[in-house]
Amino acid sequence: MNYLLYVILGLVAGILSGMFGIGGGTILIPALVFLFGLTQHQAQGTTLAAMVPPIGLLAAWRYWQAGNVKISLAVFICLGFLIGGLIGAHFIQGIPEPLLKKLFGVYLLAIALRIIFTK
Repeated sequence: MNYLLYVILGLVAGILSGMFGIGGGTILIPALVFLFGLTQHQAQGTTLAAMVPPIGLLAAWRYWQAGNVKISLAVFICLGFLIGGLIGAHFIQGIPEPLLKKLFGVYLLAIALRIIFTK
């Protein structure tokens, strides 16, 4: 394994996440599947595990320094995300790989179309 490539991938995902507020998954998951050969399930699980410390601690701290974090909202979103993440991770384990890839692609396409066509 070339760990430097994983560090570079994380760096790119972190920069884009910090710049655009996108979930690192929109970068990490496709890269792990198409460039590194992970299954969709492995890519999603690995991405969730990788994103917790750097995004939760450093990027949010920088946004907070600039006055761009509403802590009262973040606490409730975090609670929902914690519970929702557990539910989603449990549910998705039973989805076959080909269907999961298609669902993820439809999700990304829907977001892209919304961004492109919203004023």
